[in-house]
Amino acid sequence: MSHSHLPVLFEARYDGARHVGFGRPGESTRQTLYRVEDGQVAAAFIATDGSEEALRAVLTEGAATVVVTAGDPGLRLLPPLLPQATGNALLSGFMGTHKKKWGGETAPEDGEFTPPKWFFKGFGDWVRLPGEDLNVPARPVALIEEPEVALVYVNDADGTPHYAGYTFGNDLCDIGLHRQDPGYNPYCKLCDTALSPLLFLGPPPRTVTGRVTIVRDGATAWEGPFDCGDDALYYRVHEMADHLLTFPAVRRPGLVNYVLLGADEASFHDGFRIADGDRIAIDVKSHGVAFENQVRYVSTPPAATPAAAPAPVTTA
Repeated sequence: MSHSHLPVLFEARYDGARHVGFGRPGESTRQTLYRVEDGQVAAAFIATDGSEEALRAVLTEGAATVVVTAGDPGLRLLPPLLPQATGNALLSGFMGTHKKKWGGETAPEDGEFTPPKWFFKGFGDWVRLPGEDLNVPARPVALIEEPEVALVYVNDADGTPHYAGYTFGNDLCDIGLHRQDPGYNPYCKLCDTALSPLLFLGPPPRTVTGRVTIVRDGATAWEGPFDCGDDALYYRVHEMADHLLTFPAVRRPGLVNYVLLGADEASFHDGFRIADGDRIAIDVKSHGVAFENQVRYVSTPPAATPAAAPAPVTTA
């Protein structure tokens, strides 16, 4: 079932100012954008029920408008709700949530909820858009692409989270390092993550299916399907997200949270190894969203920390 008809909004910079648009950028020849200030769209989700109708009413009334044509090079899309002060956004997610990692089972309905493992990925400036490079440490053990759903929340002035919608991302990480020692997982996650700029309005999706294609030297080097909607997960999305949002550290007033829900098995599990320069294309066929990014190994900088002070000299 295709969900490409679902209501969507996006934010973008155009002619030096921030704007919001409804629908998908480029889906029509001409599209109207509405001028907004930094944080205005996030505030609209706090002040309304988050429906397209309510958001349109709040964000378009009295707003200056500009009409852009499809493919306008001056239009720069932004990650959903990303504040200008990117330290006011947190990117994190859950591990081991897919049914395939639980023998195809689903958590018991009547059992006590045991939360999945959680990881911190970075702040808002760690988010990469489609077409941007995904930087990774210079010598990864074995990288893995992870196409998944990302829920988006914004906290109000009291720190209460308000659900805004969802988008899709590629949580690139070094699974080889994690498998060497699960305690290395925080290091494993120190790779860039891509997010689609499209914010889907509505509850988290039950079904998300698509295909990954990895291109090397202009030719397809690996491809395979993925499934990462609520129905594909062992844990129920609302339970694990609500559990995370009980922690005060993620309830800071004004904070935007991007929460990655977990991925299907991918190229690593098929024996493939991602190399420097590979292009990873994510095609979320169920939702009509496609994006790609190139992987870049980043060289190690010179040492910045001096050696320990010499031992004190002792005299007899």
